[in-house]
Amino acid sequence: MSARGETDIHPSAVVEPGAQLGQGCHVGPFCHVGPDTKLGDGVTLKSHVVISGDTEIGEDCTLFPFACIGEIPQDLKFRGEKTKLVIGARNRIREHVTMNTGTEGGGGVTRVGDDGLFMAGCHVAHDVKVGNRVIIVNNAALAGHCLIEDDVIIGGLSGVHQWVRIGQGAIIGAVTMVTNDVIPHGLVQAPRGELDGLNLVGLKRRGVARSDITALRAAFQMLAQGEGSFQERARRLGEETESDYVRQIVNFITAGSDRSFLTPGSI
Repeated sequence: MSARGETDIHPSAVVEPGAQLGQGCHVGPFCHVGPDTKLGDGVTLKSHVVISGDTEIGEDCTLFPFACIGEIPQDLKFRGEKTKLVIGARNRIREHVTMNTGTEGGGGVTRVGDDGLFMAGCHVAHDVKVGNRVIIVNNAALAGHCLIEDDVIIGGLSGVHQWVRIGQGAIIGAVTMVTNDVIPHGLVQAPRGELDGLNLVGLKRRGVARSDITALRAAFQMLAQGEGSFQERARRLGEETESDYVRQIVNFITAGSDRSFLTPGSI
């Protein structure tokens, strides 16, 4: 017996031949685990969880009743190609969450990082990339090909448009439709997604130095009110700043994107 104990499979659960279960897993009543599934050590499936497709789930994740993980994309372009879903460690995936595998056109992999909280009813679509310590609140949805960086919080009943990037540490208010990229540490709210400031609460909770917060505030004002186009202001900011946090925003803006940016005060 390992330090984690024996893997426990309830008699009513179905674990298909070919599925790989790590040490100390718990598969609760009426779960279904498909043949191409890999569960890391210590994964817990509470009950009525369905895992299908080529799906990997990292160690110590907990999946709650009626989560449906690894089904095919909700994309009419999908033609049954072999694609994957890879989920990191220590995630909490609550009731009725759905996460789909990727598509050939999107690189073939939907990927979720570590230590996330995915609250009841939220959706992670095909080819999405989710970072570490992300919180997606009840009934929020990520459309295909989105990039969600580390430490992002997405409020309940919100929707993120396909191909949108949300930078590290940003926060999206509840009932918000996000159709454009969001800068790192940004605060977005209102029904059509206005960039309304910085996630100052999140920055302080993560122990960011006062000098960096001051630099971020000044950078936000320059992006909002400086001369030239948004991209020109960002490049000028990158030449002038000494803050790594401000430079992170500049690099995010100047990188290639399939969507335009939410700019301060924009709708």
